[in-house]
Amino acid sequence: MASNVKVIFLFLWSLQYGEGQVNVQQRPPIQVALLKEEVSIPCKVTFPYMMKYTKFSIFYYWINPVGKKTFISSKSMEIHIPPGEENRTTTQSYNLKLKPLESTSFTGTYYCEVKWNDIVKMGRGVFVLARDTGYIQTSYRWEILITLTTLLAALSITGTALLLWKRKVVCPGRNQLLNTLRHKVETQPPSASPAPATPTYDCLDSQQVDVYSVLGSNTDKPSCRRSPPGKTPKKQETLEESFDTLYENI
Repeated sequence: MASNVKVIFLFLWSLQYGEGQVNVQQRPPIQVALLKEEVSIPCKVTFPYMMKYTKFSIFYYWINPVGKKTFISSKSMEIHIPPGEENRTTTQSYNLKLKPLESTSFTGTYYCEVKWNDIVKMGRGVFVLARDTGYIQTSYRWEILITLTTLLAALSITGTALLLWKRKVVCPGRNQLLNTLRHKVETQPPSASPAPATPTYDCLDSQQVDVYSVLGSNTDKPSCRRSPPGKTPKKQETLEESFDTLYENI
């Protein structure tokens, strides 16, 4: 009983181990094909060089845009193990060459399916877009580059114009500032020159005044500061009397 359980366990383990070593890949996932042009459906099969995995069958299907599945072809493969490559993993390509597409109705997803005795692996499919012969695959690289260049140039010109306008408004030019100052100076009325100040001198403060000395001093020095009206100092009255007496004697 224990030996039977061991055999079953080894069988399940071998299945799981083998399933992890096999795989099916289909790349690129999208193709664009023109009518009357041959199409190649990729199919890469990965498996170990073991007797149980060197024999398998490949099936190709087509699923149209409405979901209808159509069988295309199949083929059986038997691989010979190269000397010294036992138990090593290998990847083989089995691409399917389709006949030239007749119309755009052949657009759809093409699948590759691989079957071993107890394992089935299916690729993710390749979507083929069938286009008319007048279709030209355009590249938008130059259009995007020209658009970006034009946009950057427009932004640069706009920024420069805004800076110049702001500088003109906030900081006027030197010539304009000089013209404004010159205009203000020319339109301003000439200021009246201030009247010369009248010199003021103090009279001699002496108790006895000689008439002749007074006469000599009058020819060299200006007159004394005038006193307010109605207030004549006594010394000035004495001088005036002396002048009168002198004139009368002459």
